[in-house]
Amino acid sequence: MFQCGRKAAICCQRWSYAVPFLLYVSLFGMTWILSLPLKSLPQQIVPIHSRNEAEELPSNLEAVRLERDGDINQNFRKEIIIGDVKKGPQFQDPKALLEKIFNNADINGDGLLSLLELSHWISEKIQEHINEALRENFGLFVSIDNNPRNGMISWEEYHTYFLQQKGFSREYAKNHDEKHRGLNRSMKEAIMRDRASWSEAAHSDPDHLTLDEFLAFRHPESSHATILTLVDELLDKFDRDGDEILTEDEFSSLQTEGDGEKEGEVLTQGEAERRKEFQDVLDQNHDGKADRKELLMYIDPKNPRHAREEAQTLLVLSDTDHDGSLSLREIFNKMDLFLGSKMVDTAGSFHDEF
Repeated sequence: MFQCGRKAAICCQRWSYAVPFLLYVSLFGMTWILSLPLKSLPQQIVPIHSRNEAEELPSNLEAVRLERDGDINQNFRKEIIIGDVKKGPQFQDPKALLEKIFNNADINGDGLLSLLELSHWISEKIQEHINEALRENFGLFVSIDNNPRNGMISWEEYHTYFLQQKGFSREYAKNHDEKHRGLNRSMKEAIMRDRASWSEAAHSDPDHLTLDEFLAFRHPESSHATILTLVDELLDKFDRDGDEILTEDEFSSLQTEGDGEKEGEVLTQGEAERRKEFQDVLDQNHDGKADRKELLMYIDPKNPRHAREEAQTLLVLSDTDHDGSLSLREIFNKMDLFLGSKMVDTAGSFHDEF
């Protein structure tokens, strides 16, 4: 499917809207017949992390990293989100939390985390998060879609749910001042972020979300439609001959856009790193080309390369004795770094990236 042209990809995206709706209708009918109660599932309100540079990364960590718009990081260095220390029950004792995770990830029980052990743990957490997002999305969609129950969620329906989850009464949630006068700044900012994310996810109707669009709104990293969009952006950026396939030369040579003499200039900085990325990671069948299927696998958050790259970044930033592994003391010394990483806060780290 992914080897066909852009028109076929667009057709697939349209089907991605129809199929979830048919599934919604069937499962809702079954739910109604069996008289199962529809309970609202708690939505995890994810705090926004700050992108801080804890320290300059060493040169041996230089590599390709694609940003959401398809651009390669001009510094050719891995980046990691460094979040604030979280508040709430799960982070009341961050040292205890980190120690528990450390012991679970330490497969051989030697009191150290190797790159392999850390990568394995992060990969498992990514898989668990994405699978849970897919399972939970339908139940939450059904519980919010109630005024009217029509297989789509309006902004008003979602916003009422959001306010109630934040502790406001049902009466306030349904009859609130549209400008939310009296709410604190952080709450208003959260609403504005939600509205911006909603607008980005709503493709068919700006005021309503389908089942898959709702998944893209709350968990873009779990949405197939979002990943397909990122593949299109990658092709738009690098596919200079428009054949829906990336060659090693296309991926490795950046062409600038602009006015004057620099327009169309090809940049060679970092070309060796990009060629290695293409050969080792992107080109799965080693035929010198990357089709849509390979691009999809490359971008898919479940691809083990993402877990391996984050584990390598955590290791390089925290391994003060340079023994190639992490002790619990070294992790404690970089507590904020680990609490904001996918090792601990998988959902928060993903949502910040997307």
